[in-house]
Amino acid sequence: MGKRQAQKEIRRKAVLDLVREDPFMTDEDLAETLNVSVPTVRLDRAELSIPELRERIRLLAAQTRGKVRSLAGGEIVGEIVELELNSGGVSILETDDGMVFEKTQVVRGHFIYALAESLAIAVITEDAALVGFANIKYAVPVFAGSRLIARCELRDIKVIGEKRFFVWVKIYVKKTEVFRGKFILVALGDGLAEDFAVVGGGAELLGSG
Repeated sequence: MGKRQAQKEIRRKAVLDLVREDPFMTDEDLAETLNVSVPTVRLDRAELSIPELRERIRLLAAQTRGKVRSLAGGEIVGEIVELELNSGGVSILETDDGMVFEKTQVVRGHFIYALAESLAIAVITEDAALVGFANIKYAVPVFAGSRLIARCELRDIKVIGEKRFFVWVKIYVKKTEVFRGKFILVALGDGLAEDFAVVGGGAELLGSG
């Protein structure tokens, strides 16, 4: 094997390893990481039979359909691409010009929150649930065209009158954290409305401590 062929094999193994580690890397991300051109990455992907990013997302999302119990398909914001019920999940939202403030091109916060909220609800096994409490932080502005990747983790389940699910969600643009939220979800049942009060514009469980 010649030197050039050996370098090619090493690079293609690196492409394969990177995509396995992070299936949401774009061709541009791979090219920057490996210090090669985007056409070189595309050629490597083709020869390794690795689909382009949108197709990878579509294939991953197809594997999660049918797993979600707590939301109808049309209620999910973004594409859920990984989901382990009562454990964690990943969803993706492609932002566009219709989601931003016209003057600044910054994505409106309610789109980012909705991505986090729907993933948090989707990860639990109840047939229906509501957010009882949310502690959220927007870290940096997000601009039109950014790909948001939300990752959630179910941290705890407690029964305090009703079952409560404690879910942490972080949202990234590439490797930069742009949002984090801590959610307490409550299984939807009879008399649930009596357990809520509107506090400071948000829903919070009465007696939640």
